[in-house]
Amino acid sequence: MHIGITNRILPLFVLLALAAPFAIAQNTPAPAPAPQPQQPDQTAPDSGGPAGDNGNIALPKKKDQPADTAPAPPAPAEPKVRPPEGLTNIPALRITVPEVTVDVGVVLEKTHQFVPNLKPANFKVYEDGVEQKVIGFKRVEAPITVLLVCEFASTNYNFIYDMRNAAWAFAQQLHPQDYVAMMTFDMRTQIITDFTQDKRQLLEAINMLRIPGFSERNLFDAVYEAEDRLSRIEGRKYIVLIASGRDTFSKITYDKILQKVKNTPDISIFTVSTGGAMRAMTEGSGGLRGGMRDIDYLQADNEMKTFAKYTGGNSYFPRFVGEMPDIFEDINHNIRSKYELVYHPLNTKTDGTYRKLRVELVDDEGHALQFQDEKHKPLKYDTVYRDGYRAKPEVE
Repeated sequence: MHIGITNRILPLFVLLALAAPFAIAQNTPAPAPAPQPQQPDQTAPDSGGPAGDNGNIALPKKKDQPADTAPAPPAPAEPKVRPPEGLTNIPALRITVPEVTVDVGVVLEKTHQFVPNLKPANFKVYEDGVEQKVIGFKRVEAPITVLLVCEFASTNYNFIYDMRNAAWAFAQQLHPQDYVAMMTFDMRTQIITDFTQDKRQLLEAINMLRIPGFSERNLFDAVYEAEDRLSRIEGRKYIVLIASGRDTFSKITYDKILQKVKNTPDISIFTVSTGGAMRAMTEGSGGLRGGMRDIDYLQADNEMKTFAKYTGGNSYFPRFVGEMPDIFEDINHNIRSKYELVYHPLNTKTDGTYRKLRVELVDDEGHALQFQDEKHKPLKYDTVYRDGYRAKPEVE
């Protein structure tokens, strides 16, 4: 009986022992959570300022300050000029004052020396017979721009020999700042070397002239093309024409080339004739045919002189090779040494007409200027300048 009670009580005690921990766990309060660190207030205060570890630092706001420099005042309005009442369609006023520049060389006739130390009062300039007032005067001696035009035709070796020697003598007297080009012609023209300051290129080009092509000599066509090429270059230019002067097959007539030479400004032509020695030996021989040949060369000489005369240049007719250095020394001296005269023409019409020029030298009393040598003998001199110029047309 006792044992049975005990067996009943034991299971109950065991159940109570097992249930005790769960009851204790239910009755034990939960531990309080760990305190979280306080977050700083990230909202910016009204006064603004930098933010730090403990929050934004309030700084008083600064008042708006004026700029250091005040803005520039606006530009004044352009005044408006009103025409009088009732006056409309007022034309614009445009005044164009033409200006003419004349290069004058004064050379002693005997020695071909340039005459220095002349004054503005020693010059009188006439345009179509009317005296002009010279407003500008200076002596010019500067680098030159030259186109060497050489006859290279299959006619006679004496002409080629003279041409090569003349071109060589010219090249030897060039200055480092000069610009020079070379063109040859027979039946057609050919640019041997373009404008350069390298004298060696010109000498090499001259040395290449060995075997000519055609026997025709189209002088007028060559001069026309030379004038046309140089007219595209600004400033004063020169043509040194080394040729016999004969023209045999040109498309351009003498009248047309003469008009071209006269009407092309700022270009002076210096001519050097070739074949002088051969002409001297054969002149007057050969009967009728020889007489016709002599007349042709006389006409050629006249054409060479005319080209030089109308452009303010000079013409030379050497017979011997030894004359070449002196001739080109004279050409260089004449080209580089000029008196430059400037005036406003009294005839202001822009009608495209040709105006004839005439330059006279006078002394202080207005009489013709005279020069004397050491023995008080009079010295003749030449004034070298263009024969005239063509006024600009109204619409150009």
